Amino acid sequence: MADGNRTVVYLSEQVIVLCSCALSFLGSSLIIITYIIWSDLRTTPRRLLVYLSVSDWLSAVSYAVGVWSVFHTDSLECVAQGAISTFANTSSFFWTVAIAVYLYVFIVRSSQRVADSLVLFFHLVSWGVPLAITVTAVCMKKIGYDASEVSVGWCWVRIGAPDRVLWMLLTGKIWEFLAYLTLPVLYILIKRHIHIAHAALSEYRPILANRPPSHSFSSMADMKLTLIPIIFIVLRIWSTVRFILLLAGSSARQHPVLVTLHGIGNTSQGAANCIMFVLLTQPIRTRLCAALCCCSKRHADEQHSHDAPNRLLPGQDTSTQREADSTSQVGADR
Repeated sequence: MADGNRTVVYLSEQVIVLCSCALSFLGSSLIIITYIIWSDLRTTPRRLLVYLSVSDWLSAVSYAVGVWSVFHTDSLECVAQGAISTFANTSSFFWTVAIAVYLYVFIVRSSQRVADSLVLFFHLVSWGVPLAITVTAVCMKKIGYDASEVSVGWCWVRIGAPDRVLWMLLTGKIWEFLAYLTLPVLYILIKRHIHIAHAALSEYRPILANRPPSHSFSSMADMKLTLIPIIFIVLRIWSTVRFILLLAGSSARQHPVLVTLHGIGNTSQGAANCIMFVLLTQPIRTRLCAALCCCSKRHADEQHSHDAPNRLLPGQDTSTQREADSTSQVGADR
C-alpha cells in the first residue's frame, strides 16, 4: 500500500471518491438553485446554508481535481488545487459552526435582531480567516504535494515542510477539532430549550385524543437537530483518525479502507446537507416533485403535438395518408 511515506491511491478508491465528489457537487448546486428560484425560501438560516453550500461546492470540485490527477510533484496545478481545497474546506467548518451559533441565538436567546446582526461577523470570519490562512500558507510555500499522507490524492501541506504538523493544524485540523466540540454543545442546548418550551406550552393545551398535525414536522426538526452534529462528526472523523495516526507514526493511516472512508467523508458534506435540508424538507421536496412532474408533462405535450400531424384521423386508412403525403410532396416540388 505504501511506497516510503507515500500512500498509494488505487483506482477503486479514486472512482469511489470521485462519485462522492459528484454527489456533493449536485447536492450543493441543488441547495443553491432552490434558494435562487423560490424567493419565499430566502430566510436567513437558509441563506447561511447557501454560503456553506458554496464552500462545499468548491471543496467538491477541488477535491475531484486532486483525486482525478493524483499529483506527485509540487506543480503549479497542485499548489492551486491545494490552496482552493484548503480555503473551501476551512470555510466549510466556519459556516457549519456559524449556522449553529445563529440558531442558538435565534432560538435559545430568542433574539432575531442579535442573530441577524451576526451575519456580517460570520462573513468576515468564515471567508476572511480561511483566506488569510491560505494566502499565508501559499506565500510561505507550505501548500503542495503531501504524498497523500492525510489526503486522498489531492494536495495539502507539503510533505517536505519541517513544520508541516503546525500547518496541518492551522489549515484545517484545529478548526475541525473546535467544530467537534462546539456543534454538539450548541445543538444539545437548542434541543433542550425546544423540549422545555414544548413541555411548558403543553400544560395550557387541552388533552387531545389524536396527535396535533404539527407533530410530524416537529419530530423531523428534532431529528435534524440530532443528525447535524452526528453526521458532521461521522463524515470528518476518518480524516482526524488518519491525522492522529500520522502523529503516532503508524502505517495504519495508509490502510485502503481508512483512505476510502477519509475520501468519502471529506467530500460528502454537500450531499449530506442536500439530503437533510432539501430532500427531507417536505415543502421543498413537494415543490421539486411538482416541478419535475410539470417538466415531464410539458415534454409529453410537446411530443404529442410533434407526433399529431403524422397520426391518422378517424376513418382514414394508410393508403389515404400516403396519398396525402405524396400530394403534399408534389406541391412542394413545384
